Amino acid sequence: MPTENATARGAAPVTLYLLHALGASAGSFDRLAERLDGRVRVEGIDLPGFGSLADTTDSSLETTVDHVVAQLAAHARGRWMLGGHSMGGKIAGLVASRVLRGEAPLVGLAGLVLMAPSPPRPEPMDEERRERMLSWVADGPISEQDAETFLEQDTAEPLDPRAHEKALTDLRRTSPAAWRAWLETGSRVDASAEVGTLDLPVLVLAGTDDADLGAAAQPGLLASVYPRARFVPLDDTGHLIPLERAPEASDAIAHFVTDEVLLGPVVPDDWAALLAGDRVDSRVRGILNLRAIPDDRGYAPATLDLAQLTLLREIADLVVPQDGPAIDIAARVDAQLARGEGDGWRNAELPPDPEAYRAGLDTLATIWPTDPARREEVLRAAIEGTTDAEGPLDAARVKLWLEDARNDLVRQWLAHPASMARVGYDGFATGGSPIRGYVELRLGRREDWEPAGVGGTVAAGDAA
Repeated sequence: MPTENATARGAAPVTLYLLHALGASAGSFDRLAERLDGRVRVEGIDLPGFGSLADTTDSSLETTVDHVVAQLAAHARGRWMLGGHSMGGKIAGLVASRVLRGEAPLVGLAGLVLMAPSPPRPEPMDEERRERMLSWVADGPISEQDAETFLEQDTAEPLDPRAHEKALTDLRRTSPAAWRAWLETGSRVDASAEVGTLDLPVLVLAGTDDADLGAAAQPGLLASVYPRARFVPLDDTGHLIPLERAPEASDAIAHFVTDEVLLGPVVPDDWAALLAGDRVDSRVRGILNLRAIPDDRGYAPATLDLAQLTLLREIADLVVPQDGPAIDIAARVDAQLARGEGDGWRNAELPPDPEAYRAGLDTLATIWPTDPARREEVLRAAIEGTTDAEGPLDAARVKLWLEDARNDLVRQWLAHPASMARVGYDGFATGGSPIRGYVELRLGRREDWEPAGVGGTVAAGDAA
């Protein structure tokens, strides 16, 4: 993919694809790549009209988003993140929304890293400054003098010589048409409805000395778009974060990845390829992409209280033991209850699901042991209806509630695409246009399109 030495060397658990700012290039992230080497693999993407793609004629916002999707589809594998600086932040939000709606042939998006990002709504910018910046390219590429003015205005302190030379080179070779396209159209586009609300881990870095897109402005611009955003201010920093504050930005990214991105299981590559392919309906792909987003480590329960959620997590560990990175299925059940969702059925002896969960957990809490070794015995008695717990529910109704609770916990585990891969379920891959199906259904029979571990070793078309 088009990069300018923006690739960190060595193996890393997650790849971060970064989209640059106006007048920059993929090479603006070289310092981040160097400092994150071994912790996060960084890949910068040149956008149409900039860097190695300065000669590209169409640099509209729509074309740029399509370009990024195509680059990611060709290269993004496993668990990966997307990020953007300034202009690139708005583009990253549009791309992420396509991925999470299933409209892009991509699987594995686990979070966003945004640096002084332009928001989905029209970017706040002083109109006099906009017109002045447009005047810089009225007669061709930006001059060295105007480029120097731009750098002076966008930094809190002068850049070191290496960073200054890099920024100046990128500005001088930027396509005037691309510069105008962003200032006249792209920055003014209101993409709020298209982006919507993206509920995934997000790191937002912003400088305290950045006027329009700085630390003070970002929560107001982005909190409703990214409810899980972590806002990190950078002192004595202007707008050019990757060049001004590479060490601080790199550390913040590394901590963010460890704390919020490297959680839960990863969909195996062959299953991810199937999910990204044309056999899967876009709506189904979007649903499964959302289910694969890392759980919120700081999840605040919406239906249960914290003690009840903690107990439900301990029950979940017994009902669905998970080796390796675990899915927080108890939190997902709590969120399910808050949304009023379920399997459409409940026993007439029980109150509505939220009340039943609270009552059942409060009842079990009266006898729940602190010793993990004894919990299975207590849960087994409750499942069999012989518990001696005293609380809002009697033993018979605790048994009925646990039938529902166990079903909910298993369903939440199985709904994750990594779990589907583990049990060999690929029934989601029978959509697309035209709709596809199975040639035959027979024990020990695997069709050519199915992952290798499904249904034995005999592929459809082979000798029986």
